[in-house]
Amino acid sequence: MNPYLPYKKPRFVIIDYKADDEILNYLRKMNIEPIKTIRCVDLQEPVDGHPDMVIFPVDFETFIVAPNVYDYYKNVLEDKGIKVIKGGKTLCRNYPEDVAYNVARIGRYAVHNTKHTDQVLKYYLEEAGVEFIHVNQGYSKCSTAPVSETKALTSDVLIHEKLKSYNIDCMYIDPKVVYLKGYNHGFIGGCAGKISEKIFLSTGKILDENILCSLKQFIHTAGYIYEEASKRQIIDLGSLIPII
Repeated sequence: MNPYLPYKKPRFVIIDYKADDEILNYLRKMNIEPIKTIRCVDLQEPVDGHPDMVIFPVDFETFIVAPNVYDYYKNVLEDKGIKVIKGGKTLCRNYPEDVAYNVARIGRYAVHNTKHTDQVLKYYLEEAGVEFIHVNQGYSKCSTAPVSETKALTSDVLIHEKLKSYNIDCMYIDPKVVYLKGYNHGFIGGCAGKISEKIFLSTGKILDENILCSLKQFIHTAGYIYEEASKRQIIDLGSLIPII
């Protein structure tokens, strides 16, 4: 099963250390305890706390973590029932040396620029029978949010086309609606995802009403309720990683 699609309410969620109190309090009201990331000093400042830059959940119990921050997450996660495995690639500041763990999972597929995928991560996914789809986008998870095993959102035009060719029902979301301090915009994969068996959560509001209405309809067709964790503009926090 895709660990980004929890089948019940998580106990914890790994979230960017920069997340504001409104988002953290939303999670706590759901009785989900936020686990803040540690800053990865080797990444650029706008994304140095993004979970999906340094962690890849192979399944609900096995996480691959970049060597840069491995000790921190090993200490934090192992007593919560997570097996933490050190990845092979140490991340560096600039693309493509920062994307080794930023892999999207959709159904039985892993979507990434496979020239830059961490080899430890790749080994565990292939052992689990997951098939890789090569795309040119290295920030694949940032750009893509699974909605179900057969539905996804993406802010990347080429990923959109590629997923549709694999019979994935995919909706394109203009990245300009997503806020990320330090960049012109963020990506939908970093700010939206399933947070329980029934709720699909965004970090805030999409200010374009046409896009918002289309998104809500798309989420409802998957059988989920769409909720917003904040009254502010939707913000890229580098995905929420649930721990059930």
